[in-house]
Amino acid sequence: MDELYSLVDWSRAQFALTAMYHWLFVPLTLGLGLIISCMETVYYRTGDERWKRMTKFWMNLFGVNFALGVATGIILEFQFGTNWSNYSWFVGDIFGAPLAIEGIMAFFMESTFIAIMFFGWNKVSRGAHLASTWLTTIGASISALWILVANAWMQNPVGMQFNPDTVRNEMVDFWSVLLSPVAINKFFHSVTAGWVLGAIFVVAISAWFLLRKREEYMATRSMKVAAWVGILGILFVMQTGDGSAYQVAKYQPMKLAAMEGLYEGDTEQAIIAFGVMNPEKKSYDDGVEPFLFKVEIPKVLSMLATRDAEGFVPGIEDIIRGGYPIVSDDGTMRVAPSAEERMARGKAAIEALADYKEARKMGNVAAADEAAMRLNANYADFGYGYITDVNQLIPHVPLVFYSFHIMVILGGYFLLLFIVILILLYRKTVARYKWLLWIFVASLPLGYVCLQSGWIVAEVGRQPWVIQDIMPTFAAISRVETSAVQTTFWLFTAIFTVLLIAEISIMIKQIKKGPEQK
Repeated sequence: MDELYSLVDWSRAQFALTAMYHWLFVPLTLGLGLIISCMETVYYRTGDERWKRMTKFWMNLFGVNFALGVATGIILEFQFGTNWSNYSWFVGDIFGAPLAIEGIMAFFMESTFIAIMFFGWNKVSRGAHLASTWLTTIGASISALWILVANAWMQNPVGMQFNPDTVRNEMVDFWSVLLSPVAINKFFHSVTAGWVLGAIFVVAISAWFLLRKREEYMATRSMKVAAWVGILGILFVMQTGDGSAYQVAKYQPMKLAAMEGLYEGDTEQAIIAFGVMNPEKKSYDDGVEPFLFKVEIPKVLSMLATRDAEGFVPGIEDIIRGGYPIVSDDGTMRVAPSAEERMARGKAAIEALADYKEARKMGNVAAADEAAMRLNANYADFGYGYITDVNQLIPHVPLVFYSFHIMVILGGYFLLLFIVILILLYRKTVARYKWLLWIFVASLPLGYVCLQSGWIVAEVGRQPWVIQDIMPTFAAISRVETSAVQTTFWLFTAIFTVLLIAEISIMIKQIKKGPEQK
């Protein structure tokens, strides 16, 4: 068993490593794509060559980042087959569909128009080139859509039916998968977060030019476009973040409890604005206070989670013990089952599947039908049958809590930052405040911290599930040697680090060089 968990930990670490490196490049691609599209639109409308120069400058940085995003994304998708083959077998009919569409539709769309975008400046009309730039940006967002649809399905599996004959989940409603509220919120939240990162990137580089008293026209105009994109992105992030919180409360209450460090639920539940968790808190029922210090805002969490300031929000203890009221999808009220009850149902589903296979093998149709009925009745808790200890159902609470609050605090900071930038730009005084320009430059790494924190909340917060309630992570892995995963982990670490250093070096050289001279 220790060997199994070691394999799981190393497989998770390798996937997390690849995903986090990938997530360095994708959001910047989405954000820069929108910004350069807006800049080229201004050039198309005005014919001002200065806007063409600045578009081409930011486009070069976009290209370097885009290439590495594609490279890490391909490796990430291969890992589903190499490290998570049980998962790929179990849900490949569903999970593979959006990935295939992403490859066929979005990837080819990007590949086609990005060539025109980079090499077609003097070969196609201005209108055709502008269209190719926008289509490349849209293609990148469509690519993100299908990836995020697949990820959202793992968080809230819908539109499927389990086939006991093949022991696979099969898609029965494509539109339920695509238009799931979880998928919609996740897509817009992630894409608009990319807008924010792209805006921070452009603001930081533009501030560097102003500090060096270089390319002031390009720097101030770029900063203005970026600040407006950043504000628009932040507003969308706030809106979709609210929707995501509601969906998480509905389908992943344990994740929400971890995000807030909430152990004992209540009505009129406050949200924690700031808090320091108690490192002595080891278990949900050890009697230790979870916080050393916290500042709360009354009733806000109830409002976010239930759309009612007096609504009940369950904590970790409530979720484990059950017995609190919840609203079903059809609007009826029911009592939440305990973790032990769900584990019993999961074991019943697993036993029913074994009975079904045995009955089919013996040709006993009646017994097979009866087993299938028991399986369907308990399948919603299928994954709980593999859980041996209720503590396995609790994610790493401090990591999720701090990541969530870092994300929220930095989001508020970026909104204030963009507002200040626009005020200074419209007053034409931004270049006077060197200390503010240095703050703008120093804010760039904070953008990456914010987005990586969001990824940690989404993925660590749903543990131990690779598919919510259906498949725990330790049941999804491939049967490979732990040493092989360790070797590839360190190999990928070295390769990705070299690629990241190379990308940063190329970008720094390009930035120091500045836009092409006339």
